[in-house]
Amino acid sequence: MTTTLAARPRDFSDSRIPNRDECVLRYLVDRWASERPDKTHVIFEDGEEWSYAELRRRVVDKAAGLQRLGVRQGDYVAAWLPSGRDALIAFYAINYLGAIFVPFNTAYRGNLLAHVVANSGAKVMIVHPDLVERLAEIDRAELQQLVLVTGGTAPDIGLPMVRFDALGGDMLDPLERPIEPWDIQSIIYTSGTTGPSKGVLSSYLHMFSNAGPESWPMVGEDDRYMCVAPIFHIGGMGPPFVMLARGASVALIESFSTERFWEIARRTQATVVFLLGVMATFLMKRDPSPDDRNHSVRAAFMVPLTDDAAAFTARFGIDIYTIFNMTEISSPVVSEANPVKRGTCGKVRPHVEVRLVDRFDCEVPVGAIGEMLVRTDRPWAMNSGYNRNPEATAEAWANGWFHTGDAFRRDEDGYFYFVDRVKDAIRRRGENISSFEVELEVCAHPDVREAAAIAVPSEFSEDEVMVVVAPVPGRTIIHEELAVFLMREMPYFMVPRYIRILPELPKTPSAKVLKGDLRKEGITDDTWDREKAGMRIRREVFST
Repeated sequence: MTTTLAARPRDFSDSRIPNRDECVLRYLVDRWASERPDKTHVIFEDGEEWSYAELRRRVVDKAAGLQRLGVRQGDYVAAWLPSGRDALIAFYAINYLGAIFVPFNTAYRGNLLAHVVANSGAKVMIVHPDLVERLAEIDRAELQQLVLVTGGTAPDIGLPMVRFDALGGDMLDPLERPIEPWDIQSIIYTSGTTGPSKGVLSSYLHMFSNAGPESWPMVGEDDRYMCVAPIFHIGGMGPPFVMLARGASVALIESFSTERFWEIARRTQATVVFLLGVMATFLMKRDPSPDDRNHSVRAAFMVPLTDDAAAFTARFGIDIYTIFNMTEISSPVVSEANPVKRGTCGKVRPHVEVRLVDRFDCEVPVGAIGEMLVRTDRPWAMNSGYNRNPEATAEAWANGWFHTGDAFRRDEDGYFYFVDRVKDAIRRRGENISSFEVELEVCAHPDVREAAAIAVPSEFSEDEVMVVVAPVPGRTIIHEELAVFLMREMPYFMVPRYIRILPELPKTPSAKVLKGDLRKEGITDDTWDREKAGMRIRREVFST
């Protein structure tokens, strides 16, 4: 399904730049409220719907209120909110003024919170009352004003406070100038798995290119995207924007629930879903139900593409797509429906260039592993650097290409395969091992809910492979049984020597596993050693 936009007078002489009312939030809200006033843009979990006309009324009301607080075009405004009505309106109202939306993870506290508050440069923060107490514990940098959304009461921390629901008005001061596609729209903070979180500067055109009609042609104006990721994550902020660009709709859900996923999809009439990380695995490990196909979903993006993708399609009746993306780029690799190549991320989409290189930025041969570098032929279609971090920006954009930090290989047919984060690769007795591929195999065991593969020191040289696993609720992982399972399924050199079982894996506030913490802890007292248990693997047994 594709979206066809009516021919419109050109705003720009460069044909690669869409019109303002095709990619800038303020003009999109105005356009669809005029052209499709009664069409639903958002439906919430409780069934409440907002048409485009209602959306614009609410957005203008809050934008006028923020303007009276002193928010102006180009200002940075922080939003520290759970997903929901207030978060969506805050996002749209900030951008409607031409200000920059800066969402913070609701799990932030302490030094990490202080870091993002200082880095953002925000003077105004829209915040849930339950989070305000954490601000009392940190240096609040340039922060001058709090706007409290609906909820409880907040302690006095010495900053002026107003209620979000008390802000409003229908009179807006005119913009100082038009909001342009290349203007900064948001700052999204990275997970910080390898260092302090970096604030990714994204233009409107970057957000449009990320998953818009050109990048994801399989999603159209009649679709409804079910968004379960938090608003402070690119997976939660991006869908409302890119569906707005299509004049389409979103189902805004507060959080992912394995048990209620299909019931919510059915009730909201969602047609497209995104299955990030282990969501697909969780859904597949549920007991089959007569309602497995009783829903309106026609397509799902599965990232990464698991080995049971075909079984997922057969069970739930959904076309599966996969992609490679990250906050800084714009979906450079996208698959066709139901890809048959195991583990692929797809092929390079139009208007994007991708190279795989060694540590000197020199191209590696087809089939070899290299870091993925990306650039686009459209100006501003990728990140505009890292906020207040010129060193990280220069490093990431060395030689005019964005360095993803991810290792891939490419086959003769042009398909790409994720191998690992460059810093997470494991080398064991002369063999390079992908922690990602180890984790895929480990998670194929029915008792394993999630897994992290890490390198730990070997008494011989290089690394040994260790996996840290968490069980499916209600099930128990037995070390020996998991080891036997992996010995049957994996090359001998990939089979983990060490297995550690935890109730949950440690994660960043954006739900990425803290492998650095697990590596620091290393081989703990509760770690099981396959070799000490007498389960050694002889290389020749597994060689031909």
